[in-house]
Amino acid sequence: MVIIKPSLHTIQTANITHFMSHVGIDNLSDFHRFTVDHYQDFWRTIITTLNIQFKKQPQQICDLTNGPEAPSWLPHAKMNIVDSCFTGNPGEIALIYQIDNVIQEMTYAALESLSNQIANSLIARGFKNQDAIAIIMPMNHYAVALYLGIIKMGGIVVSIADSFSSDEIATRLHIANAKAVFTQHVTAWAGRKLQLYDKISQTNIPCIILTPDPNHTSPKRPQDITWDHFLLSDQKFESYSADPMQMINILFSSGTTALPKAIPWTHVTPIKAASDAYFHQNIQSHDILAWPTNLGWMMGPWLVFAALINKATIALYTDTPMEKPFGEFVQNAHVTMLGIVPTLVARWRRSKCMESFDWQQIKVFSSTGECSHEDDMSYLMSLAGGKPIIEYCGGTEIGGAYLSSTVIQDNYPSLFSTPTMGTNFVLLDDKKQIANEGEVAIITPAIGLSTVLLNNNHHDIYFKDMPKGPHGETMRRHGDALKKLKNGYYRMLGRTDDTMNLGGIKVSAVEIERALSDIPELIETAAIGRTGNHRFTELVIYAVTTNQCNKSTIMQQMQNQINRKLNPLFKIHEIIYIDALPKTASNKMVRRLLS
Repeated sequence: MVIIKPSLHTIQTANITHFMSHVGIDNLSDFHRFTVDHYQDFWRTIITTLNIQFKKQPQQICDLTNGPEAPSWLPHAKMNIVDSCFTGNPGEIALIYQIDNVIQEMTYAALESLSNQIANSLIARGFKNQDAIAIIMPMNHYAVALYLGIIKMGGIVVSIADSFSSDEIATRLHIANAKAVFTQHVTAWAGRKLQLYDKISQTNIPCIILTPDPNHTSPKRPQDITWDHFLLSDQKFESYSADPMQMINILFSSGTTALPKAIPWTHVTPIKAASDAYFHQNIQSHDILAWPTNLGWMMGPWLVFAALINKATIALYTDTPMEKPFGEFVQNAHVTMLGIVPTLVARWRRSKCMESFDWQQIKVFSSTGECSHEDDMSYLMSLAGGKPIIEYCGGTEIGGAYLSSTVIQDNYPSLFSTPTMGTNFVLLDDKKQIANEGEVAIITPAIGLSTVLLNNNHHDIYFKDMPKGPHGETMRRHGDALKKLKNGYYRMLGRTDDTMNLGGIKVSAVEIERALSDIPELIETAAIGRTGNHRFTELVIYAVTTNQCNKSTIMQQMQNQINRKLNPLFKIHEIIYIDALPKTASNKMVRRLLS
């Protein structure tokens, strides 16, 4: 296994090292314990460190009058989190993006001015505080400015991925009670032109506002508005003064098992995102962050706040990141932190498409969205000359991660080294006893954790029938399964509902998929347990392959790998070839469509 050891310079200059020194702690495990045992002191200090702006200072950090399931953060304060995105030098670069293959830049001053114009324009059009306004478009410079402008005027952004069908979009717009949608006429993806405006206009949303497009000058529906008719010239705006627990964003769970949960973010949630980036990805003001994502997936809003609150630069790429042009953009934009989903790396490794670029300026990678494979992550490290990968695992309802790594610890591909600062968890076995392997139970309270759902019972989803923590704490279920290793690191086992019982032995689908990952002909696999005629669980493997492969040969290779790496009792019942595995917009596999 490849191990990346941090240099003395990295350790000495890391954000987390400076913060630990400030609070008088020199051991990472002790520091994490401090961040959860003394969470009010911790969050008070990080709020100062990140220069979070208030119109009225909070009287305390956390009020538990309504219990740990529903904490009130920063009570009696007034704020608008967008103000905290513009505390640095206005002349520094906020966004880097490409138009016709030419690198463009937008300063913090220009981004703030555009977001102010958008806020003024929304109010002039009659939109008001707490109106829900959707953004359904690629994550380009307009999308970032719209996101900030809506929140700045007191509105609620409804984040929806532009890859969804009209029906899926309509469902989300209805749940959020959206008053309008911002989008664009056409979006480009992998050489294709996708008619985005036409798709959204089928949802019967009252108003669509279109960003600039020189090839399309007028909307098809009379109630829709072009950018020229929408945007006012006034570039000054005083942000709306809000309660910290007021909603700023409605995001949706991936919908891997049922109707997507509508999860609100508040003005407090971005503090979690920015804090994670500060401690775990070690984001600093000179960094340039690229993370192929969308505002419809939590990593889009996360990226906005993680970068801007930390005074860094976001590099935006809106086309497919699977091919060479993305690698060229990473090189030419001088990206220093690159976020990925593991599927991307698997494709890069097989095609070798990124090997011709100079990525030496990258100081750290970060991986999220799905379980990664050791060989793929080792390959990714090599593309930048041996740089660490910060594994990052959490969710929309966390505002970031509960489990990650740091740049000051030894970095092992596909392993996590520590719970995130300010968040803690335990693992529960099948009997709901604390163990070294099992389901994640997060200990409350912690900044970032959701307190309500718009279309479901929050208590039933996260807290019902959960045991108390080791010291009587309230715990909430998360659904991930982990294994804590002897060295204190963690390995992801996937979702608890992705486990199966084969021959009386419990195993996760991810463990089986990992065992198959180094068979050259396989691009991706999905393992599922299917109930057979005799009510025993049968192991079925769905496989995406590089070419037409002989099933009996591949099955034998797979079985050999499983016998050697896992257990010879795990017998493959069937292999099914498939062109592509079903996935959500956030790249999570939808196993229920395979069963």
